[in-house]
Amino acid sequence: MSYQGPQLRDLRQRETDLSDRDSLVSGNEHQGKSCQSTAVFNVVNSVIGSGIIGLPYSMKQAGFPLGILLLLWVSYITDFSLVLLIKGGSLSGTDSYQSLVNKTFGFPGFLLLSALQFMYPFIADPGSLFIGRHFIIVVSTVIFTLPLSLYRDIAKLGKISFISTILTTVILGIIITRAVSLGPSIPKTEDAWVFAKPNAIQAIGVMSFAFICHHNCFLVYGSLEEPTVAKWCRIIHTSILVSVFICVLFATCGYLTFTGFTQGDLFENYCRSDDLVTFGRFCYGITVILTYPIECFVTREVIANVFFGGNPSSVFHIILTVVIISAATLVSLLVDCLGIVLELSGVLCAAPLIFIIPSACYLKLSEEPRTHADKIMACVLLPVGAVVMVVGFVMAITNPQDCTHGQEMFYCFPDNISLTNISYSHLQLTTQRSLVNLSIS
Repeated sequence: MSYQGPQLRDLRQRETDLSDRDSLVSGNEHQGKSCQSTAVFNVVNSVIGSGIIGLPYSMKQAGFPLGILLLLWVSYITDFSLVLLIKGGSLSGTDSYQSLVNKTFGFPGFLLLSALQFMYPFIADPGSLFIGRHFIIVVSTVIFTLPLSLYRDIAKLGKISFISTILTTVILGIIITRAVSLGPSIPKTEDAWVFAKPNAIQAIGVMSFAFICHHNCFLVYGSLEEPTVAKWCRIIHTSILVSVFICVLFATCGYLTFTGFTQGDLFENYCRSDDLVTFGRFCYGITVILTYPIECFVTREVIANVFFGGNPSSVFHIILTVVIISAATLVSLLVDCLGIVLELSGVLCAAPLIFIIPSACYLKLSEEPRTHADKIMACVLLPVGAVVMVVGFVMAITNPQDCTHGQEMFYCFPDNISLTNISYSHLQLTTQRSLVNLSIS
């Protein structure tokens, strides 16, 4: 489908013209308006709300030095592509990610994006509590997640996002505390400080999973009072700066504590008798409960746009929400190995939504010269995203990582093992099975 846009010489001039324009979102169920600080909290919550728990694991996969560099790179790409999406919406006169892709690539592109947008929030609900895990997931879903997900106005989720962000900083404080108190007593693995490892592509998938918030960026943008591209740029720059600061601290402290023993769910590494970390697990469970309504918002909108013309009745709104939450809860009950979930969802869903689709839409819609910085960057991101998606998927399937869900690590049994007289091969073994009845001579 060809784009017949206004003939403007420069995108900056177009952004200036848009500064007094009304909100892109009109007549939809998420009409409430929010201030810039609320939008910042919503974006930050989308980034650090659940996927942050796997970032130390990505350091193990990529190699710690390269992992930090990749984390900073993914955060920069996220910032760039979030701005690029809203620019694409301005160029095409569209008010959602789906309508942008539909106008750019037609109905096939619309269906592909709808599938990706549906899949990502649908599986972005990891549960990580040990005691009575299934019971806790069901009860917390019915009492908290479902009622919060019934909101029809994303602007009302700003306070929830603020609480989630505060809880995440509490969790970060716990991780830092244990890095100081527990880290020195855990022996470092032989490859702890290797610059790069072969699983770096999978690590990018995990990082992409953490930073993806593109599926709800139009919802947040549309909830702003007098939304403009310039205002959105300020919001995104602030949000990503805050998010990457928290993410780098979390990934660094988590990895330095456990190095090569780091699990996909960092809380799996801590001993069950650690009361402080148990409180951290509780806080993390709350952040997941407070984050998922935003993700559910997107999944519900995708279904509403495809089957109900974008504006379902109140009855269908409730039915859709219940069905989505129920299905996501079922997945959480059946899947308990978080590492593979982070990898697959990162490379299959997050990578296209971050790297490929925003760049492809902008390249087709923009009338800027080929030498324009945004176009050059978009041209680079397209093949990079394709490589991450294909190679990451193949590696995740052919080279799956160990999962020790619910098992105590060796350092939780000081009476059964000597931390000073154990070989690296024995340490590898302890990450694969419980050591309650294992004696090492």
